[in-house]
Amino acid sequence: MGYLHLVQQSFLAAQGEQRMVREESIPALRGDIKDRHNEALAVSSPVKSLWLNPKLFDVANTQKLASSLGLSGKKLARRLKRNHKEGFMYVKRHLPPEQADKVLALKLAGLFSETEYRRFYPASEVTSHVVGMTNIDGKGQEGLELAYDDWLQGAPGQQRVVKDLLGNVIKQLNVSAIAKSGNELKLTLDLRLQYLAYRELKAAVQTHKASWGSAVLLDAKNGDILALVNRPSYNPNNRATLHAEDMRNRALTDMIEPGSTMKAFTVAAALKKGKYRANSVINTSPGYMRVKHKTIRDHRDYGRLSLTNIITKSSNIGVTKLAHDMGAEHLWGLLHAAKLGQTTALGFPGEVVGRLPYPQKLDKLGLATLSYGYGLAVTPLQLAQAYTAFANKGCLHEARLILTNTQTHCEQIMPASVAKDITQMLETVTQKGGTGTRAKVAGYRVGGKTGTSHKVGKEGYQDSEYSAIFAGIAPISDPRFVLVVVIDQPQGQEYYGGEVAAPVFGRIMEGALRTLQIAPDQSQDFHIAEVSSL
Repeated sequence: MGYLHLVQQSFLAAQGEQRMVREESIPALRGDIKDRHNEALAVSSPVKSLWLNPKLFDVANTQKLASSLGLSGKKLARRLKRNHKEGFMYVKRHLPPEQADKVLALKLAGLFSETEYRRFYPASEVTSHVVGMTNIDGKGQEGLELAYDDWLQGAPGQQRVVKDLLGNVIKQLNVSAIAKSGNELKLTLDLRLQYLAYRELKAAVQTHKASWGSAVLLDAKNGDILALVNRPSYNPNNRATLHAEDMRNRALTDMIEPGSTMKAFTVAAALKKGKYRANSVINTSPGYMRVKHKTIRDHRDYGRLSLTNIITKSSNIGVTKLAHDMGAEHLWGLLHAAKLGQTTALGFPGEVVGRLPYPQKLDKLGLATLSYGYGLAVTPLQLAQAYTAFANKGCLHEARLILTNTQTHCEQIMPASVAKDITQMLETVTQKGGTGTRAKVAGYRVGGKTGTSHKVGKEGYQDSEYSAIFAGIAPISDPRFVLVVVIDQPQGQEYYGGEVAAPVFGRIMEGALRTLQIAPDQSQDFHIAEVSSL
């Protein structure tokens, strides 16, 4: 009889345990995203989510549960009513473990918890367009979180556990599959420079009441994206405040007509053809010319200009005459080689291609407008990437955002001598008499090109809507950085690239040079020999 009792007791215990055995998923820790110096940009922290089995929950405890979580009792009651036939319903997710434990201590039947991970973004709005965000289930939704979701997410594990009536784990039986953490993603960004660029861009967009702004800072030596910022931005830590317009990574998703920043490429194409030199002279008088049905104008009659002075004064007539002389195929060839109107190699969600018209579709007017940056459309990132060719002896570096040990690809798109001539011409733009003097940085030789392009509306170009642009390089003596700043639709009396974008360029570039301790030039009064207007 005693033996039978022992056998029966053992059987009943086993049966009771079996009824409470559960297969449970072990969440995987998502990989961190870090900047080039291992500063955290996205991390995951353990949290608890509370859920109910409505079939087991006593509705008399509804208000008690709601009050403990700061929820509306009426809303919770309605949810319970809708889900009364279900065996699972989330009450509140991603609670700090200590808060969840206080609620669980109420020992309400049918209330359970599960461990999850919540994504946190330490730099918040400063890096949100690059890093992106996950949804509440930890799946990538925007930015690199989406593009590298498979790499970051890892694989959940599986375990068998015994739970008590309140859902607490009282015994772990075995782990059938170990959770595998996601991989770390290390970026080329320098968080110090990212903060710097964002601060200056935000201030400029607010000051000029602009529609939006972007700034892209590249390492001239290898194409690494050191900073990429947009304004407006968004806080990925607070999903309740998200607006679709704020989430656009405009440096890659919005196209601009680059305006006069393209004149550097037109002059480079002319130099590359071999017919012209930096001191070759073009007659731009009387300051306007008729091409088909359109009159192309300069700000005034500059007379005879060297190619250097065409860049300094930003002469539309000068580049138009160069373009007509060299032909569409030759100019298009350089613009295409500079990867304008082509997506970058980043593989970033939502990146647009841009637009570069084929040469056979360009008549004399189309070629003229192309020479000074109209009729094509590029992203701020494409423009910055293209300017690396000037900074790197004619070799264009593809922009990259993921830091690896591999060498970046560099394509020689113009002779080193041409690139050197152009960088020296760009320096004159920031000197007395140039259009970009407000981009200067004390102690350093800086070069760049202003751009002011009319916005396109439903009925053609708008007279009072502009994109203010500055694209440049520093230091000219040994280029380390390429920076592009775009301020879209600035309001007020200032709207030229030299007035609006150039000062932002100067402040960001100054901060970058000093942060990375780039030695100042020996003399900031370096003078370039040039042919004056005659």
